[in-house]
Amino acid sequence: MQIVFGIDFGTTNSALSVYRNGAVEVVPVDDMNQAGNLMRSVLYFNEDKEIFTGGEAISRYVEDGAEGRFMQSIKTFLPSGSFQSTEIFGKRYAIDDLVAIILKKLKACGEAHAGCTVESVVLGRPVVFSTDAAKDAMAQQRLEKAARKAGFKNIWFQYEPVAAALAYEETMEAGEERVVLIGDFGGGTSDFSVIRVKGGAFNRSDRRSDVLSLGGVYVAGDKFDSQVMWSKVAGHFGRYARYKALGGNEWVNIPASIIYTLCQWHRIPLLRARKTRELIRTIKQTTDDRQAIEHLENIIEDNFGFALFQAIEKAKCELSDTEMASILFTECDLSLDEGIGRGEFEEINADNFLKIENCIDEVVAQAGLTPAQIDTVSLTGGTSKIPHIQQLFATRFGQDKSQTRDAFTSVVHGLGSSVPLFV
Repeated sequence: MQIVFGIDFGTTNSALSVYRNGAVEVVPVDDMNQAGNLMRSVLYFNEDKEIFTGGEAISRYVEDGAEGRFMQSIKTFLPSGSFQSTEIFGKRYAIDDLVAIILKKLKACGEAHAGCTVESVVLGRPVVFSTDAAKDAMAQQRLEKAARKAGFKNIWFQYEPVAAALAYEETMEAGEERVVLIGDFGGGTSDFSVIRVKGGAFNRSDRRSDVLSLGGVYVAGDKFDSQVMWSKVAGHFGRYARYKALGGNEWVNIPASIIYTLCQWHRIPLLRARKTRELIRTIKQTTDDRQAIEHLENIIEDNFGFALFQAIEKAKCELSDTEMASILFTECDLSLDEGIGRGEFEEINADNFLKIENCIDEVVAQAGLTPAQIDTVSLTGGTSKIPHIQQLFATRFGQDKSQTRDAFTSVVHGLGSSVPLFV
């Protein structure tokens, strides 16, 4: 009996499925997560050199008062040539070392469930790690290297939206055929595919001819949160502050690079670089908004960026069900109660929505089809619940064609379903 794992290593969450005896099962991977089938893709290194993952990493990070090193959105660094390694408490970790820690944890959960060692895995990957072909290839190579370090010997890759399509296929009646547009909205990328799906038993060994088109864009959950941070919150951290450079009398704005980095939650730790911190201290001496610069220092020193972005994400999610929400957050001497309306959210993210729209149109056109020839639209991922996203698909393809699948486990289930294509 051959057992193969499917792993969806995501920007925000990761999940695991097990393929055995011709069936796929999604396996719980984190008993500290309310959604037990998901594990937050985060790491925490404490000063005792212990390493924690998922919900335990978040819990220990909070208990320790943010004294250690907390890392999130690691997947976004895979195509980055500038991120080769980082030093944590005297030990250097390459990017694949960090990913391997998460994959090893998932592997251990799966082996405990299966009752045996498993060395084969189908890994999900976005359609585009990067629009640069060389960087895209490097990202997949790094992910494969991480899987080998985690103990896997047989490794295959499947596009995440194709995996979602295969999961959808299992819900169809025997003999039923459809042309489906899959929208898979993750934390870092939004990926789309047009694929011909079939119900019932048939030869699934080669599905290349059924995949009519693929496409993706670097706009997803994290990007929407970053835009809210930029437009609604960054002002509290000096976005509009000015200062006088040493030896000068003219007012200048804070370097945009600092604010851009601040608005990407996984990059905030980069502001701890010595030169950056020295510059911020210099700015504080002559700024016209000292309190905002002190808030900026605090978010860097006290490392509360993760908690702040959780508050932003919570407000974003509430806007899927209500017209108005508030970003509520208190830390140090900062107390936020920043209201945001659904219309305002859509307005400040207009460019992001446009990029998604254009990508959808391109994917349908590449398939040689018109929207009317798409039988079904199947959406997965948390961002798919945003009303504007749902309306976007309804307008193009018709309300009756849209289906929202299991938002968080469709891809990992489909990765398990991909096993017969490879073994």
